[in-house]
Amino acid sequence: MFAPLTDALIKDAGIGEGQTVLDVAGGAGEPSLTIAQTVGPTGSVVCTDAVAEMVEAAKREAHRRGIKNISFYQCAAALLPFSNDSFDSVVSRLGAMFFPDPLSALREMLRLTKPDGALTLVVWHKSELNPFSYLVTDVVSRYVETPPADPDAPGAFRFAESGALAHILREAGAIDVRERLFKFRMEAPISIKEFWELRSGTSGTLREKLASLSEEQASRVSQDVKEAVREFFPEGRMSFPAQMIILTGRKP
Repeated sequence: MFAPLTDALIKDAGIGEGQTVLDVAGGAGEPSLTIAQTVGPTGSVVCTDAVAEMVEAAKREAHRRGIKNISFYQCAAALLPFSNDSFDSVVSRLGAMFFPDPLSALREMLRLTKPDGALTLVVWHKSELNPFSYLVTDVVSRYVETPPADPDAPGAFRFAESGALAHILREAGAIDVRERLFKFRMEAPISIKEFWELRSGTSGTLREKLASLSEEQASRVSQDVKEAVREFFPEGRMSFPAQMIILTGRKP
């Protein structure tokens, strides 16, 4: 469902055949696996994530697809076990919002980028512009009291304001920093039921909130969410409008 976003990330980072690329907070394997196909057999990709289960899932998917030019490491974004100036491009798609110390992480990522190489990041734009997120949040808030979020704490919309992450990227030492708004549709051949299983299964915050509810309340949340998102499932397929911010800076 993030394929258009991955394509835009690859374009903005200037990733091409034969390059070496580091993907930080690569999760279950994307965008690393797509990038591995882009750089081809003469290039290589390193996929990292702080969570061991994610790294193992990415390994399994690479093996299933027969992708050979990729390696995997479990490590935090601020402690990457690679040499200075190792990669033509360093990327992180929807990971920077969750870095405990974004400035330290971006400095570390720049350390590994070759001179004049690109560091490219993708973060969510504002919640109210992304119904994939806010429709679920609005329903759950009817059942679970949620205190106002700390704007500086890790979270999906931590860098939703234009310029917020760009400022940190410049402070980390990047030059020629630019950002752009990217609009696309999050589409996938899944049903409303499968959408709810996806959202309730992959969000740790949502799992915690649902666990605090009675079985009857959790069932009502499920039904209310399915009704709220129904208009975004024409012909039984998911199709949400989405907006992200793509940022790119270069290493001096």
